[in-house]
Amino acid sequence: MTKNEEHWPHPTADELLDAVGPAFGKLRRTSLLDVEHPISAKDLSRTLVLNLVLEHTRDSEAEVTVGAIAELLAVDPSVASRMVTDNIKAGYLLRAASQHDGRRTVLHLSPRGAELMARFRRHQRSAFEYITADWSDTERLDFARLMLKYVDSLDRLKDRPKERPAGRPEDRRRDGTD
Repeated sequence: MTKNEEHWPHPTADELLDAVGPAFGKLRRTSLLDVEHPISAKDLSRTLVLNLVLEHTRDSEAEVTVGAIAELLAVDPSVASRMVTDNIKAGYLLRAASQHDGRRTVLHLSPRGAELMARFRRHQRSAFEYITADWSDTERLDFARLMLKYVDSLDRLKDRPKERPAGRPEDRRRDGTD
């Protein structure tokens, strides 16, 4: 039985779904668990950018720019530029001329950046195995499948119609007005 199940044995569907957001917040805050040589807090923040570069250059011939990083992280371009510059100074990223447009600068992982990401992935796996040590293999694999399905579904957020911050759709009157 989990701590939540002990203190909250029969949550309603709404209570359970409302708990997901705070759970993701806690997940992010505890990602530096001390398991098998954790990476530093500074390098953890760097992995946000490095992961995007790795993900987008591995999946296609896409070229990753500072502007793309800003868009993917939903931050101001000046913030993305500082994040990229920090990774370059740390030796994790390299700038190069675009093969499609020599006027553009694109980003690539350096060998040191690839090494950090490999270490980060090992750390993530170790943390997952430690956290789920008392789970059955079926629970671990089911969770992993559902988490990956959830992440794959994130692209839907970009395509949804903009909702006014008045609350959940069911809080509005049935005729569509507030």
